[in-house]
Amino acid sequence: MANRLSSFFVDYFSLSGQLVSQAEAEKAIRDGVSFRGTNILILILAIFIASLGLNTNSTAVIIGAMLISPLMGPIIGIGLGVGVHDFDLLKRCVRNLLMAAGFSVIASTLYFLISPVNEQHSELLARTSPTIYDVLIGFFGGGAGIIALGSTNKGNVIPGVAIATALMPPLCTAGYGLATWQLNYFFGATYLFIINSIYIAFATFIGVKLMKYKAASEADTARARKVRRIVYSLAILTMLPSIYLTYNMLRQSKFTADADRFVAAECRFPETQVLQRRAYYDDGTRCLSLTLVGRTLPLDSLRLALSSKLKFYGLAGTRLTFIQGGTDESSKAGDAAFAPGIGDIYRIAQNTITRQQSTIDSLQTQLDMARQSELSAPEISPEIKVLFPSVERIGVSLTVFSKPGEAATDTATVAMVHTRGRFTHAERKKLAEYLEARLDYRKVTVVEVPE
Repeated sequence: MANRLSSFFVDYFSLSGQLVSQAEAEKAIRDGVSFRGTNILILILAIFIASLGLNTNSTAVIIGAMLISPLMGPIIGIGLGVGVHDFDLLKRCVRNLLMAAGFSVIASTLYFLISPVNEQHSELLARTSPTIYDVLIGFFGGGAGIIALGSTNKGNVIPGVAIATALMPPLCTAGYGLATWQLNYFFGATYLFIINSIYIAFATFIGVKLMKYKAASEADTARARKVRRIVYSLAILTMLPSIYLTYNMLRQSKFTADADRFVAAECRFPETQVLQRRAYYDDGTRCLSLTLVGRTLPLDSLRLALSSKLKFYGLAGTRLTFIQGGTDESSKAGDAAFAPGIGDIYRIAQNTITRQQSTIDSLQTQLDMARQSELSAPEISPEIKVLFPSVERIGVSLTVFSKPGEAATDTATVAMVHTRGRFTHAERKKLAEYLEARLDYRKVTVVEVPE
């Protein structure tokens, strides 16, 4: 069984009979190293095409520019030069690559200086934050490239490697950074180009060794060892910043995912919705900003309810910020406030007007009732004189009752009467029923007052 498995893998992965001679493979690589005449003109035109693609955020145009560009030649040549100890080829490739990169950055800088459109699109931003994944893309792309160049069936591998490793867009983005003087774009894109170049060359070097290409007969062994040490050191040093950037990317990605889970599970309010959430780092502190719409929630209750649950979602120590009703109220003192928008100001004004109108309506109702009670006594005096002869004077008014020590109050209609002679309980009750029916009051209390 072991022999069968071994034979199976050998048959499928063996390169015997599928490789061209070393001389033929070297000739194909060396022919693409030169950057003179047509090659340099094609490179500059490709740079302009890629810059247009970045400027218009067109992926198709950028891919077309990468297919046109002849940048792969000197990079693969560097790997071949190190692998076969051809140091003259190595120096020529390094010189040509630096010249090509320089011309590319100059051309893209001139384009973006002239271009009236300088907006930052996603295709530009994607070329400024290289990670360990870009290292792997460059390495595997370079491996595919050298295998294709050394095999009899090349297919479309080299154009595919040019697209996958994306050598042109970083140079255009570096030119954009210089043209707009945004050095973070320039350095980020330049670092991405260096990663791609070094790891394509490194993969080519390893491929040359695996395919057992013979070294030049006049090669200096001591110098070859020194060059290899330099290559390994460059590969490691180039990788280190990308590992740190990858760590930051993964940390931000995890923080965003945890924040999304927290908001989806805990921020459910009957009459309020989360309009927007933003998870970000501020001087190393994790911050989560929530924009709420609908009914305004009490900030203290919101803090108490949500802050205690952060730890269950891996968000312990996260600073919460709430934006509602046009103001920004944060869960910690000293958080910066966000200015309300025009729509928020309009809603605040409408709420204020509504509250004021409600107060006015309530006061108007009380005033009307008071006026009605003032007019009631003179109107019914003639009727009172006929129906209740013992009543000499009567006054009707609204009175507010309250209990000492309590805030609650009660409003009642009181009829104060001065009578002649004896005024029985039955007469007081009858007078109260008459006033309730005559004046359309809910309840009237009759009180006798002395002269």
